[in-house]
Amino acid sequence: MKLISKRALLFALTLPIVASAASADIVLLTNGRSLKVAAYQPTETSMELILPSGGKVYLPLERIERVVDDEIMPEPEPAATVAVLERVFPQKPWHFNERSTPIFKSRYDTVIVEASRKFNVDAALVSAVIKAESDYNPKIVSHKGARGLMQLMPATAKRFGVTDSFDPVANIYGGTKYLRWLLDTFQGDADFAVAAYNAGEGNVWKYKGVPPFRETKNYIRRIARYFETTTSSVAVAASH
Repeated sequence: MKLISKRALLFALTLPIVASAASADIVLLTNGRSLKVAAYQPTETSMELILPSGGKVYLPLERIERVVDDEIMPEPEPAATVAVLERVFPQKPWHFNERSTPIFKSRYDTVIVEASRKFNVDAALVSAVIKAESDYNPKIVSHKGARGLMQLMPATAKRFGVTDSFDPVANIYGGTKYLRWLLDTFQGDADFAVAAYNAGEGNVWKYKGVPPFRETKNYIRRIARYFETTTSSVAVAASH
């Protein structure tokens, strides 16, 4: 009888039988190409992709950058114009600042601050991304195969030097390093950087701004609201 490792069993128990969406999904590959699929099923090392035609393709997880729900939100203006008008994050430098601490208190605060200082990223932003991605669960595996606190896909983890995505310290350092790279790539624009964390930098370049995917737009708005809530709380406290 073949034995299953505890990690493999945990991975299997956290996945649905087959992940699919109301519309097709887009699988972004590490070579820059994309593939539209009807459904997908990740395992610990690979992903089964079910094509719209009914055929199947099997790819190693390390070749998959991410999976994005292909649900386009209607836009009244061209994507490039909307990207300029719809700013959801505060317009400020997102560098490390001793006074900007993690928004959500957790046992990982020290690690978040250390990683933020090392890669010069606002610790509040890092904590907000962790909240949105995993709600601070270091062992979680998404139905798309993303792992750990900052939900790194195996390809992204490898790209930023993370050998064990279930190691909270390594995962936070890798995710923060990725955020730094995205902020540098998009010249400090948090809207574009956070959108790229969700949908991939290729889609931000393709749409010349925040991609019109419903999932991505909701994602950046949810993270931006964390800052609005924090700012409001601070203002109320200061008035008393």
